[in-house]
Amino acid sequence: MPPPNEQRRAQLTDAAIDLLVESGVHGVTHRAVDRRAGLPAGTASNYFRSREALLVATAGRVVERHQADMADAARAEPGPASGDGVQRAVDLIAGSLLLAAGPHRARYLAIFELRLESLRRPSLAAALDELMAAMASFTSGHHVDLGLDIPPAAIPPMLVMYGGALFALVTGPVEAVTREAALRLAVAIVEGGLAAARSV
Repeated sequence: MPPPNEQRRAQLTDAAIDLLVESGVHGVTHRAVDRRAGLPAGTASNYFRSREALLVATAGRVVERHQADMADAARAEPGPASGDGVQRAVDLIAGSLLLAAGPHRARYLAIFELRLESLRRPSLAAALDELMAAMASFTSGHHVDLGLDIPPAAIPPMLVMYGGALFALVTGPVEAVTREAALRLAVAIVEGGLAAARSV
């Protein structure tokens, strides 16, 4: 059996992201995803046998796109560089917050919808926890590649604080998403992560 068409999977999960933002979890059905993606009826169910599998794949798509954004940031600053690694971490996190809460706002609204739904779906919660663990590992490696002065023990609390900051920006007024606000939050994230790592 040939491997699934990854482009088609992406098309379906991107459609599910749009539906999550517009209608919440209850609006995400196989039929609705097919319609939104402009694909024949039954396509989504061929790729995702259950609604839960569709929701998990959609969460995975958000994480995949987030990692691609981080990789783009790394390419803009390839390899370790001289200078204050902590300040560079602040700048990168501020840029990430601006991108996530601005042009990519919908995908993070979608992941928050999924996180709330996971309170009622243990298997979705487990899948999201696995994705977050993979994200922590990816982020740690990303920091090493860039030569940032962030110890591994700081990464988990930084991810929690990043998630909280992003939630505030994404669910608040669009006009509150400014470079200054993102920088203040990024400083708090980095300083809080470093303080947590020192206390371990």
